[in-house]
Amino acid sequence: MKKTLLLFLISLFILQSCSVNSEVVYHKDAASTSVTNIDTREFMAEMMAMTPDSLKQKEFGEMDKLPNTWTSMYDLAKKEGKLKTENPDSIRIMKKIFMKSTKEDNRISDFSFKIDHFTPEDYNVLKSFTKTEKIPLDQNIYNHWDGKTLTIDTDNFNLKSIEEAIRAKISKEESEKIAGMMMMFFKNIGTTVRFENTIKSISGKHDWVKQIDDHSLRIDYDLKAIYDKDTKLRNADKKITIVTE
Repeated sequence: MKKTLLLFLISLFILQSCSVNSEVVYHKDAASTSVTNIDTREFMAEMMAMTPDSLKQKEFGEMDKLPNTWTSMYDLAKKEGKLKTENPDSIRIMKKIFMKSTKEDNRISDFSFKIDHFTPEDYNVLKSFTKTEKIPLDQNIYNHWDGKTLTIDTDNFNLKSIEEAIRAKISKEESEKIAGMMMMFFKNIGTTVRFENTIKSISGKHDWVKQIDDHSLRIDYDLKAIYDKDTKLRNADKKITIVTE
């Protein structure tokens, strides 16, 4: 898994127009499923064009080994011989976190990470698990959901998990420049929030949040506002509450 994440992070450092799109689906039973997709098409096209044919297999051969169907962190760790935990909670979580890659024209076009049908208890375990395993997951997965009401904490409108995954692979000096890196690397980042039931009411407002239809909202991040604390938002409530039917 660490080798896979390293390849993903390398792509972020070279690519200057990466797009990250997430979707969180809130189920009626108080669980939720999220998928985060990192588009690397421009990176792969640029890197393949810059790499001599004689070196392409050496440079990109490992990427060809990435799974092209949803594969759990548990199965990836076992395959690489790097399953280091026997903790039943950690193993249960690893079996519910998946990744896959997609190819276009025989080159990797994107990476996707999924957490499948996580319960509130699963999220508590995940917080401990990600202290050591840095995974680029959407921070909005930690918002409180009880099966009917979602309370969005707008402090979660950040790139903390992606930052931590990058910090784990760079020097202390580079880490101090993380804000500039993030603004350079990413073209756009957004999250779609979907509910199985119809939205009944929404209280609270934020410039980045818009209702799309009766079942979904869209959050589009303003990277300049995230890293420039002098940026003023017209609407920036700390809590947004969505009640469903």
